[in-house]
Amino acid sequence: MRLSKIKLAGFKSFVDPTNITFPSSLVGVVGPNGCGKSNVIDAVRWVMGESSASRLRGDSITDVIFNGSSARKPVGAASVELLFDNSETTLEGQYAKYAEISIRREVTRDGISSYFLNGTRCRRKDITGVFLGTGLGPRSYSIIEQGMISRLIEAKPEEMRVFLEEAAGISKYKDRRRETSNRIKRTKENLDRLLDVVEEVEKQIRHLDRQAKTAERYGRYKQDERRTAAELLALRTKDLDDRASQANQTLSDRKTRLEAAIAEQRKVEANIEEARVLRTERTDAFNDVQGRYYKVGSEIARLEQSIEHACELRERQEKDLQQAAAGAREIVEHIDKDQSEIAELESTLNELIPGLEQARESERASSESLQKAETALAEWQQQWETYTRKCSEAEQQRNVEQTRSEQLESRLASFGERAKKLDEAKSAASQDDLRKTLDELATREQRKRQARDEFERHLADIGDKIRKLREQDSKLTKLVDERRALLQSAEGRYASLDALQKAALGEGEDGIKAWLAGAGLETNKRVAQTLDVEDGWEKAVETVLGDYLQAVCVDDMEPVTDNIGKLQNGSAMFLDGRASDASGGATSLASRVSGAPVAVRERLAAVQVAKSLSHALSIRDRLTNDESVITRDGVWLGRNWLRVSRDRDTQAGVLSREHEMRRLKNDIREFRARFDSARKLVQDGRTRLTQLEERRESMQQDAAALLNEYSETKAALDAARYRLDQADARRSAIAEESADLHEERIAADEQLRESKNRCRLAGDTLSELETQRQGLEARRDELRRELDRVRQQAEEDRQAVQSIAIQFESRRTSKESAAQSLERMQRQLVQFQHREREIREQLALSEAPLGESRVRLEEQLAARIEVEEELAAARKLVEDVEARIRDLDQARMQADQQVDEARTQVSEAEMAVQEVRVRREGFAEQLQETDFSIETLL
Repeated sequence: MRLSKIKLAGFKSFVDPTNITFPSSLVGVVGPNGCGKSNVIDAVRWVMGESSASRLRGDSITDVIFNGSSARKPVGAASVELLFDNSETTLEGQYAKYAEISIRREVTRDGISSYFLNGTRCRRKDITGVFLGTGLGPRSYSIIEQGMISRLIEAKPEEMRVFLEEAAGISKYKDRRRETSNRIKRTKENLDRLLDVVEEVEKQIRHLDRQAKTAERYGRYKQDERRTAAELLALRTKDLDDRASQANQTLSDRKTRLEAAIAEQRKVEANIEEARVLRTERTDAFNDVQGRYYKVGSEIARLEQSIEHACELRERQEKDLQQAAAGAREIVEHIDKDQSEIAELESTLNELIPGLEQARESERASSESLQKAETALAEWQQQWETYTRKCSEAEQQRNVEQTRSEQLESRLASFGERAKKLDEAKSAASQDDLRKTLDELATREQRKRQARDEFERHLADIGDKIRKLREQDSKLTKLVDERRALLQSAEGRYASLDALQKAALGEGEDGIKAWLAGAGLETNKRVAQTLDVEDGWEKAVETVLGDYLQAVCVDDMEPVTDNIGKLQNGSAMFLDGRASDASGGATSLASRVSGAPVAVRERLAAVQVAKSLSHALSIRDRLTNDESVITRDGVWLGRNWLRVSRDRDTQAGVLSREHEMRRLKNDIREFRARFDSARKLVQDGRTRLTQLEERRESMQQDAAALLNEYSETKAALDAARYRLDQADARRSAIAEESADLHEERIAADEQLRESKNRCRLAGDTLSELETQRQGLEARRDELRRELDRVRQQAEEDRQAVQSIAIQFESRRTSKESAAQSLERMQRQLVQFQHREREIREQLALSEAPLGESRVRLEEQLAARIEVEEELAAARKLVEDVEARIRDLDQARMQADQQVDEARTQVSEAEMAVQEVRVRREGFAEQLQETDFSIETLL
């Protein structure tokens, strides 16, 4: 067998498919370092099954795949195929008939290698088996590489033996013998493990046999335990029945006491309502008197305020009259000043007209006198600045003196007001009035203190009521929580039974549910939900009916037959739901059932009932072929057959579960009613508690307001006492202050005369400066005209004429502005004079109403004294009826407390009865699970 060709694709540097042929026995591969010569022999060894990546000069088996370069992308798989010439039939066995042998290996990026022998997928072991005995292989001596000769020379005897056996062709037989020995060894190991398993199973069988015997004894003992537990439960149930009768009697007595307490409470409430009606009437009368009292007080306050307002208005009108007169005088001065200014402007305008003509005539001669005119104008400017400074000083002095005079006049006016107030204070500081005020305040302070004590007593009573209501709320809340727990327990039990019942009746199948909904039958009842079975016969009825219990009751079978073709999966039964009134005989099973459909009653009518199995056996011989008999515990017999069911699946106990669900519905309604009743009691108590707290808060606010009034009255009383003590000192102080005020008024009059003299001197100075000002202004006009004339000679004729025209327009504008100001001042003067006349008329008209208001004030004060006496009498009547209402409220609180105690006792008795009933039902359930009855045990 000779290698004839190698096909490489994606292997190391052979990225493109490459074929290397070997036409003779001696072929050499020549090339520079790194061109891939060693990759050829690596490909041969890799195809023969080499699995070590290090012997292929790599880190992993996937390193033989071309990993890409700067010019080529990496490939995803590598493939090498070796073609051997077997024309000399060197190979033996099944491959001897092939003239050419093809061996190929492929590997992908995930590291999985595939081997193919003549195009057929095979194992690596098949490839190595082909080369056994031929001297070829991944690590055989036929492939001589660098260092191979040294390994042959330096090989140990064991290693040299391997090479010699390979050359002799016996290595394949040794491999086959070693493989057969390994198989025999593994078979012996499997036999040993099998013997161990058999021995272990025999031990388990012996152990299970002992457990079976123990289980039999446990069953006997368990039966004895069940009977003993059932007897104990029966005794406990009987004891609970006795306790229940006692609890019911106690509950009846407590309800009677509760009704008596409620009747007493209603009687007290009726008395309270009568007292409240009387209080309302007396309160209305008191409110009427109090309204008249407030009305008289408001009228007195209004009259006092009106008198005070009239006095203040008169003072303001006098001030306005003085201001109007002063304003008129000031406007007259402004009018005189504006009239003189207008006359001056007219004179100036008349002077400008010939100057304008002269400027036009002397236009050419002004250039020579320009320097002279500027010098003269500078001298005039200095004279004008001196005049302006003197005029400013005189004007400032006059303004200062005028301001000072106004201040002194205002001060004198304030002195007059102060003297007037001192006279009023001197007349008002009377000890008799202060003592009368002190007595009134003392009486008011005593009334306020008594009212404050009354509020504190009411607040203490309300606090006791709130405390008792909170204690009652705590007890009722505990009762509500206990009843809520009972209700939730019953609802949870009902939900569990409902889920079991639906599963037992087949209502949980999605296909059936969807079909029933489509047919409009999802609300129809099942047969088990329509039956009312006598207690104890549920097991017998379930055994006879079986799947009939899951049947859906319908009124008409025609819609069912029309839609039955749409049911794809699931099973269902339908019965005519109309009930039959026929009993079917006193000894038939139908007599133990009521509310059953016709088909069900016919089925039950054919079954007789027996009290026990012996009774059933005694009547079995008398049965026909269509009749049967069944016992209470579900043993069903015919003439030639017997059937009994002791299953514990979800479908067992459907009728008993339905009965229990109906009983639980009633219990849930009862528990919910009791829970709602207890919760309503809690809500009513909390409402009363909230009302009392709001009432206490309102009373606290009223008490706080009363305390503030008491504090204000006490402070006013103390202040009145202090004012009485200080009255004498105050009168002496007023006398001293009046003397000082008189001296200050004399000094102010002197200062006012001096200020007016200085103001008059400053006015004279200003008059003199006014004369000087006219001369300077005339000089200024001359110089300006001269300067304009000179400049007109230096400039063009148009500019000179324009300058004089501007001056003329400026004077005319100033004249118009002064004329407008004069008209405005004249109008203001007319307004001030009109205002002065109106104020004088108002002062004359305000004298008569002021006297009338004072007379009416005296009348209202006398009326208030009478109304105060009526108010005191009405208040006494209201206080009497409120005292009676307080006594009745206290009696009602006692009655409420008795009613609450009676209700608490009734609630406790109801809870005791409920507890006994729940425990009785629990024992009954446990007893039912033991398959015994109380009658049998007792």
